[in-house]
Amino acid sequence: MTRAADLLEIATRIAREAGDLAAQRRREGLEIATKSVAADIVTAADKEVEAFVRAELARERPEDGFYGEESAAQESRSGITWVVDPIDGTVNYAYGIPAWAVSIAAVEGSADTATWSAVAGVVYNPVSGEMFRASRGGGAWLGETRLSVTAEVGAAGGLVATGFGYDPATHAPTLELLGRVMPIARDIRRIGAASLDLASVAAGRMDAYYEKGTNPWDHAAGVLLVEEAGGMVGGAPGGRPGKGMVIAAGPGFYERLERILEPEL
Repeated sequence: MTRAADLLEIATRIAREAGDLAAQRRREGLEIATKSVAADIVTAADKEVEAFVRAELARERPEDGFYGEESAAQESRSGITWVVDPIDGTVNYAYGIPAWAVSIAAVEGSADTATWSAVAGVVYNPVSGEMFRASRGGGAWLGETRLSVTAEVGAAGGLVATGFGYDPATHAPTLELLGRVMPIARDIRRIGAASLDLASVAAGRMDAYYEKGTNPWDHAAGVLLVEEAGGMVGGAPGGRPGKGMVIAAGPGFYERLERILEPEL
């Protein structure tokens, strides 16, 4: 099996080139269409960037599988599958808000969050130039700085990141859940890109993150970042991060948050 460090090197290079391409397209102007509902948008750049990432991965690792947001999945013949969000935070990207990222993860197994094991992952924000990266057993890093989750959360509570789905039918229960979380929260942050939320937990910029309704490409790389930074992750279905729920926090805060979210798991 290819070493995790080799997969990480590939992911890092491709994410940087893909992010620079997305930034260039943003400067040139956008073509926007809707997907599931009116608020769920996709740009021509999302599709172009994913095609670029897919082509580069196929050139480097032709036997690997692929699972991305904007194109059909490809089964793996090597045991490695790449899980890709070409532009996580497309609404931010479209509005010119500097909080969007390219997320690339290499996982052992299929694109099934219930069974895979992530071995390498990167989250790259081209606007800030920050490249968060992690490999299984190799730690989580930002530049030359090794990342670590928040060790202790004080009496004021945790700074908690979350998100809201595009479907209006989910908004009321999401707000009700937020009301249950608030008593243990110092404050709430809604960045609009799950990969950056998870990277922020890994870096200790956020104490925790939870969200319902995310897709595998939203959290595959970010979850590995949190784990390699010493954090805990879970969710649903089956106690693993998935569409039912993603939870991520340092060990000292994770159990408090999980107890509140337990009815959703």
